[in-house]
Amino acid sequence: MHEVFLKRAIDIASKGKYLTKPNPMVGCVIVKDNEIIAEGFHMKYGSNHAEINALESLYKNNKILEKDYQKLTLYCTLEPCCHHGKTGPCTDAIIKSGIKKVVIGIKDPNPKVAGSGIKQLEKNGIQVISGFFEEDLIKLNKYFFYKNTHKRPYVSIKMASSSDGMSHRKDNKFTWITSEESRDDVQVVRAEFDVIITGGNTLRNDNPKMNARVDFEVNQPKKILLTSQPVDEKYNFFKTGDVKIERSNDLNALIKELSNSEINSVLIEAGPKLVNAFLSKNLVDEVIVYKSKNKLGDEGVPWFKNKTIESFGFDLKSTLQIKHDTKETYLRRT
Repeated sequence: MHEVFLKRAIDIASKGKYLTKPNPMVGCVIVKDNEIIAEGFHMKYGSNHAEINALESLYKNNKILEKDYQKLTLYCTLEPCCHHGKTGPCTDAIIKSGIKKVVIGIKDPNPKVAGSGIKQLEKNGIQVISGFFEEDLIKLNKYFFYKNTHKRPYVSIKMASSSDGMSHRKDNKFTWITSEESRDDVQVVRAEFDVIITGGNTLRNDNPKMNARVDFEVNQPKKILLTSQPVDEKYNFFKTGDVKIERSNDLNALIKELSNSEINSVLIEAGPKLVNAFLSKNLVDEVIVYKSKNKLGDEGVPWFKNKTIESFGFDLKSTLQIKHDTKETYLRRT
């Protein structure tokens, strides 16, 4: 029966998508006599964790007497935290509740937890069982697991390309390359990331907002502008969200700096110069290309000169038709 209740916990965990980042999505259910009597999920970054929400729901249920809590089983998709962050340790709350059995989907890869949560529960007389749906749970929190496994954020590039591989017009006259439907899809992609990086040329030529304009609530990504030139903050980029200007051209240092922060994922939306710089330094894990059926020909500036995405060490993993465009996703070759 463990799988049944953990599957429910996974389902409710996904309700926090776009809101908990850079924290992981987590779900929790509490069971008595093979029946769910309370549940909770991590709803938003900085708010109560899933276990706390489930326990608070339990306490509101007057049908369960406190002396019976030791008969309950708590199911959680991720190992409960045992350290102080924006909230207190979930392990303390579980121990205090009197619950004596905890079933966990997967251990937390965060070095601050990494098995310590389980040890703390067991030390206090709580039976702990773990190891269910691990592949699904890693996929659910892809960027969180990547960061804690590789010790750096997952880096993705998003590009809009003409069918003949052009980025924009030589005269810098603004023109949409892809369809409105593709541009709507980009907004959803942005909503998944912790940080969006762009360059000074893109800022001046396109005047982008670079936020996620979607019809659902989202913890908006932070924004970083890479430029060595003075910048007038009148541009749309500065009008919303958390914005930082980076003057250094050392991309390795930038990624190292982000690696030492809580940032798990980075989306690069920039012109050919900056895109090629990131690719050349092997700092990219994924490339997403929205390819139009239209050509720019001699009027266009190519994304790559005498190169292809594959030549940088990437393989095409998926394609999706969006209106008249094709969304291509490339992953780094392993």
